Amino acid sequence: MRVPPLFIATATIALLAGAAAAQQAALPMSAAAPAAAPASPLPDTQALYDSYVAKNEMPGIVGAFGTGDLPTTFVASGKIATDANAAPAGPDSLWRVYSMTKPITAMAAMILIEDGKMKLDEPISDFLPAFKTMRVQLNENTIDSRPAVRPITVRNLLTHTAGLGYNIITKGPLLQLYMDKGITPGQVNAAMEVDARKTRPTSLQEFADRVASVPLIADPGTKWSYSIGLDLMGAVIEKASGMRFDAFVQTRILDPLKMTSTYWTVPAGEVGRLSTNYAFLPGNKLFAIDPAATSAYLSPPSFPYGGAGLVMSARDYDRFLHMLQDYGELDGVRIMKPETARLAMSNLLPAGVEFGGVAGATGGTAGPKMGFGAGGSVVLEDKANSMGAGTYGWGGAAGTAAWVNPVKKIRGTIMVNYFPADKWPIRDETVKALISDMQRFRAK
Repeated sequence: MRVPPLFIATATIALLAGAAAAQQAALPMSAAAPAAAPASPLPDTQALYDSYVAKNEMPGIVGAFGTGDLPTTFVASGKIATDANAAPAGPDSLWRVYSMTKPITAMAAMILIEDGKMKLDEPISDFLPAFKTMRVQLNENTIDSRPAVRPITVRNLLTHTAGLGYNIITKGPLLQLYMDKGITPGQVNAAMEVDARKTRPTSLQEFADRVASVPLIADPGTKWSYSIGLDLMGAVIEKASGMRFDAFVQTRILDPLKMTSTYWTVPAGEVGRLSTNYAFLPGNKLFAIDPAATSAYLSPPSFPYGGAGLVMSARDYDRFLHMLQDYGELDGVRIMKPETARLAMSNLLPAGVEFGGVAGATGGTAGPKMGFGAGGSVVLEDKANSMGAGTYGWGGAAGTAAWVNPVKKIRGTIMVNYFPADKWPIRDETVKALISDMQRFRAK
């Protein structure tokens, strides 16, 4: 997935929201007539989102945009499903964020680094002995291998430079080996889960042991390749923290940030908020690939997938980004030290390794010159219509996107649910709409 360029207009979002709020406050209250719905502070962005729904390009969409510590502006249109009785899409609707789980897992690892429980350049074999001696695939046409020249480190897992594969990227006999061993950390729908669970391990530690048994695609620290690194990081976090991975994330990130709509398993009582995930058939017809009522996310996963496992609301993901924007703190609660947050959102790639982006359907990013931090891309240059230097973010395979620029104090989240992620250019078009909203505001 391609995350959009930095919103040049985003710095004015809070001003627009404030202006709209002030305008509403100035209107006299009338008991004789019901109050009209307030106008959107971002009318062009609202119109864009309304147009997507009107053209049946998606059932619904929610955007969350913030500047500094002023209130977040939410822009929503449509419903969470095409069903006639589906709830309206809104700040608290639930969406499958897939790879937008990765930055959360990565920040959990950074917290442990801050706690002194592990080091950035420590071999993961210190926690998972099965990785002590790894081998590297000779070429993509064979699983024949040679010894790796160096160990996999925590840094390598955080930055996709461990030499690990991914069932959505890897090809040839190595992919078949991944499938045979059930190295498939993710879920699509209940029907596909039935087959996946026949081979998939039932715990993070068993998952880690199986990953250690297959060859790498490259020596650690020599190549950026999208991977299961953040899923494997969950197993490292368990060993380093002495807690279940999901419990550590809940205790150290979700609970302190009051992210009360973030789930590995959606409770039955919350299914009314859960969106349906769609796929596109010929003619751009929407097909419900994971209906909310029978969603795979209503049952516990084989294990918590640190790379693709969470269901979240736009409000919750905005709170996570807001914490990063403020370098580790939100509402007086500190999640990590400022220096830890800065390190996490800096370019952590090993010397000589570059990140050039990934294909849209995988949940990645593309754009100006970028590096890679803890679980997300990092923009390294200021460029016209770009994110701007210092922007950290990532996207998800079902169309979601999120980014934060702590230097400019701005952040954004887009929530939709459909495959493939880049079916529509919603990120670039959102940028244009926000710029137009900025210009409209300046003209007043």
